[in-house]
Amino acid sequence: MSRHQRKETDPDLGILSGRLLFSLQQEVFDTLAREGHERFRPKHGAVLAYLDEEGSRATDLAQRSGQHKQVIGTLVDELIELGYVRREPDPNDRRAKLVVPTELGLDQMAKSDALFVAMEKRLAESLGERAYAEFKDAFREVVRLRREGDASAS
Repeated sequence: MSRHQRKETDPDLGILSGRLLFSLQQEVFDTLAREGHERFRPKHGAVLAYLDEEGSRATDLAQRSGQHKQVIGTLVDELIELGYVRREPDPNDRRAKLVVPTELGLDQMAKSDALFVAMEKRLAESLGERAYAEFKDAFREVVRLRREGDASAS
């Protein structure tokens, strides 16, 4: 049996995680494109998925998303150009800047959040509420363990 056949019949965690991520992204970004966000791309989720409505520092976005600060800076620049965010002085520290969503950004954030709620509801209905809750708890634990493992391996 070839490697790709083995991974097809018994996919590992990386393949399963990737398939889940890509299918969720496909639904979200196709729907958002139909609802006025056709220029928004999956890479921009590293900012908007973690952005607070009142704004967040780029360093916090990098930490939350697991991306390098330079990557977040580039994505913020793109999102400014697209009209999703703006930079403002942090009222708590004038040396720092906040990334703040614009009306367009807030619209995308609200629609994206609603789409994920709807997807989770459908999955819970398909699997059963209890099975879905157990899956999500186990998935959270796997993520926590990986983060701890990554931190201790450094």
